Amino acid sequence: KRHTRIAKMTKSGEAVTREYTINLHKRLHGITFKKRAKRAIKEIRSFAQKEMKTADVRLDVKLNRAVWSKGVKNVPRRLRIQISRRRNDDDEAGEEMYSYVTAVETPEGFGGLGTTIVE
Repeated sequence: KRHTRIAKMTKSGEAVTREYTINLHKRLHGITFKKRAKRAIKEIRSFAQKEMKTADVRLDVKLNRAVWSKGVKNVPRRLRIQISRRRNDDDEAGEEMYSYVTAVETPEGFGGLGTTIVE
């Protein structure tokens, strides 16, 4: 897989920013219509936890609007998201790093994008 090779190149303690295309359609298959948007947010959060190896995941308002843009039932099939692993400046925080997830606009579509590291 392409993204596992990229994940191995950077240590889990370093700050890094990557772009992913997340397929929400397969993650929401069989979910009750009135619970789809809420579940999509949970799936994005768990995806970010798994990819960035951080328990603390924060979602941008722009991402929330993108998920809910077509209502509770008609969640977009795919979303292009940017996940940044950042150092926690808060002294009381339990974790050293946190992940910040935001939506990325893709006017040309999702074909051939893959996982990319953002500098």
